[in-house]
Amino acid sequence: MLKKLSDFKIGEKGIVKSVKGEGIIRRRIFDMGVTPGAEIFLRKKAPLGDPLEVSVRGYELTLRKDEASYVEMEVTE
Repeated sequence: MLKKLSDFKIGEKGIVKSVKGEGIIRRRIFDMGVTPGAEIFLRKKAPLGDPLEVSVRGYELTLRKDEASYVEMEVTE
């Protein structure tokens, strides 16, 4: 099932299928290690849902909800 990273619930895990967006936003997401094939685990969400803390490639990363909305994921759990 495909789902945006911004729509994940705490504890969900998935594989990055694609990163939408253009230019600097897409490049910034790639530079943070969020690339197709990477496994991401949603660790925490702030009370209002922004930002999100995820585990990717062995480290914790904080993303804004609008950045996470560009990441298309395949849910694994």
